[in-house]
Amino acid sequence: MKIIVIQDHLRSGGTERQSVYLARAFFRLGHDTTLLTFRPGGILEHLDESTLFEPTHIHLQSFDTGLDWLALGLTHTVRKHKPDIILCHGRMANCYAGLLQSALPTSVVIGTLRTGKTLPYLFRKSLKSVKAVVANSEDTKERLIKSFNLPREKITVIYNSLIFKPADATPHNLEFRTQVGAGADTLILVCVAMFRPEKRQRDLIEIVSKLPKHLDWKLIFVGDGSERHSCERLVEQKKLKEHVVFSGFHSDPTALYALSDIAIHASERESLSNFLIEAQAHGLPAVVYPAQGITESMIEGQTGWVIKRGDEDAFRTKILELFSDSSLVKKERSEAARNFARNRFDSEKQVERYVQLFNSLLSS
Repeated sequence: MKIIVIQDHLRSGGTERQSVYLARAFFRLGHDTTLLTFRPGGILEHLDESTLFEPTHIHLQSFDTGLDWLALGLTHTVRKHKPDIILCHGRMANCYAGLLQSALPTSVVIGTLRTGKTLPYLFRKSLKSVKAVVANSEDTKERLIKSFNLPREKITVIYNSLIFKPADATPHNLEFRTQVGAGADTLILVCVAMFRPEKRQRDLIEIVSKLPKHLDWKLIFVGDGSERHSCERLVEQKKLKEHVVFSGFHSDPTALYALSDIAIHASERESLSNFLIEAQAHGLPAVVYPAQGITESMIEGQTGWVIKRGDEDAFRTKILELFSDSSLVKKERSEAARNFARNRFDSEKQVERYVQLFNSLLSS
């Protein structure tokens, strides 16, 4: 079948990674696949993949205007490809999904919801116009039903694919730990997320700033974005520079998961956290604030703990409890997290579910 995956720009976010991964997966299964972006470039445009396994990638803007919403010629370009399936990812792409369905009535346009943010009017309107909607968590599906009055039968839940497979390195790999100035007994916390206001990395800095002074610890932030400088200033104000590491964007953060002990997350707007899925797959327990889809990315009370938002004392207490557990308890919990994440979010299973959905929609 002919498939077009649409994304506005290949920035470093989780939705963008899923777009690239799915386009490649469909292509490798033998489908005529095109990845269409509004803007050229982006940090994910050139990753280490052989061109033999790359789908066609086209973009609408001849140069990067910096405008995520500018999609001149979208309908004309898509119509030329005569796609069977049009899969829209991200807020901007989904805003155009309804227009595409109207312009190409014989194609199946599928909208997706992968965010906990407020949806623009055109996004909400498109969800009612397209032939199907994919939600990436059960929480997100219920939101679509209750908040946007979408019929339940129109929505299919397909979890995010696990992109970064568990590493062979142990969580206490000394070579990796030395690179971030940590020893064998250092508590290493990790947070992988773009620096955006809703990700609330500042909350995590406030929490760790009051860890016991005798404790040897590090917090590694993985990612970049508009809020990074603000967080760096806060770290300086709190005199935490020796404890907090800003490692920037990593095309593959596997090594950082391998050296870490606990994943921490304070985001307030999610649909399903790619970070927590990856952390669980690498055997890390998680301490988090509540958000949509959070509990679906862990075994709550066994491999992950949701703390009432704003309760910094409880957050710190849980971190210290997990770190002080016996080696046997840590090992059992780590194995449970790995098995859970690798089974529930297995990438081949998720791709298969998409292909099954495509075939079902085309046959009907």
